[in-house]
Amino acid sequence: MAAQKNSFSVALFSVLFGLIIGAVIMLIFGYNPISGYTALLGSAFGSTQDIGSVLTQMTPLILTALGFTVAQTAGFFNIGLSGQALAGWVGAVWYALSFPNMPVYLMLPSALIIGAGLGALAGAIPGWLRAQFGASEVIVTIMMNYILLFLGNNILQNTMSKGIKVSAETTKQVGANASLQMKWLTDLTQGSSISAGIFISVFMIFVVWFVMKKTTLGFEIRAVGLNSDAAKYAGMSAKRNAVIAMAISGGLAGLAGTIEGLGNYLNFFTQNGSLSIGFDGMAVALLGGGSYLGVLAAAAIFSVLKIGGLGMPMSSGVPFELVDIVTASIIFFVGASYLIKLIQKRVKAMDDKAARASQDKKAVKAAADSNKNSKGGE
Repeated sequence: MAAQKNSFSVALFSVLFGLIIGAVIMLIFGYNPISGYTALLGSAFGSTQDIGSVLTQMTPLILTALGFTVAQTAGFFNIGLSGQALAGWVGAVWYALSFPNMPVYLMLPSALIIGAGLGALAGAIPGWLRAQFGASEVIVTIMMNYILLFLGNNILQNTMSKGIKVSAETTKQVGANASLQMKWLTDLTQGSSISAGIFISVFMIFVVWFVMKKTTLGFEIRAVGLNSDAAKYAGMSAKRNAVIAMAISGGLAGLAGTIEGLGNYLNFFTQNGSLSIGFDGMAVALLGGGSYLGVLAAAAIFSVLKIGGLGMPMSSGVPFELVDIVTASIIFFVGASYLIKLIQKRVKAMDDKAARASQDKKAVKAAADSNKNSKGGE
């Protein structure tokens, strides 16, 4: 409980300091911070369409943040969320366009499973390499981002049939049988691209919480993350749990990409770089502080900043780039808190080691004095 309160306070102060830095920069360059932030909130909550856009932005961030949190719990740093999401996006859209006449009750579940499965496979590979050969998952996942990016573009341009493409750079839109968009949601939010994906994302928060907190698998993943040697001596397989944790992490990212393809864009198109939802999801997870409800709140904050920032230039003249500065400042303060905690932990460990060494010296000296006294008495 104390750790959760500490994480909440870190997140709260990080957001507060980020907003303060943004306000200071606005003042330095001659902008009014009050009108700037008023325009930001107005653009994010000014209409039901704006709220729908915020929820649309939140949807993949929740899933990629959950994926990062699972990997982090197991002691891994999954930088490959972007590539894993892209794998799910490409696979789900390709599958949906290849079977345009499949009934919706078969298409949607199978497309979601395929997208999540491809993401899980992309996540399991670096997990297996780490478990078997000790390869750094950070380096492997970064390289996997590039591999999956170029592979996805190559599949679109050279492998997909011409019948499912508009051009070499873009596929056709998926049919109604594969779309996650719901008419009543679209009408409610005045034509935004919100989809049933928001419900899937929120439901997955509960699923991940249940798996990690209430099941044997979750306990083993947490145990391996805390101390892999102790977990091994307790009969747990650190290698198996490493692969499973990374597969779950990748599966959640793959599901995020699938929802982007079937719920937001409804197609796939050539990507010029790694998907931002992967790196933004990492930031959301860090701001969430390891709490699953914290992930939901952090995703909402990031989405409000992203969507609200789009309206700032027109409403108040404040450039959109300022929102990126605020976001970066929030991440900086969150990261700084982790760095401070790490330094404090290292200093405490050194102090404990020095204290034990001092006690050992005193014990040896006391034993030596006792021997001298006993010899003198003889």
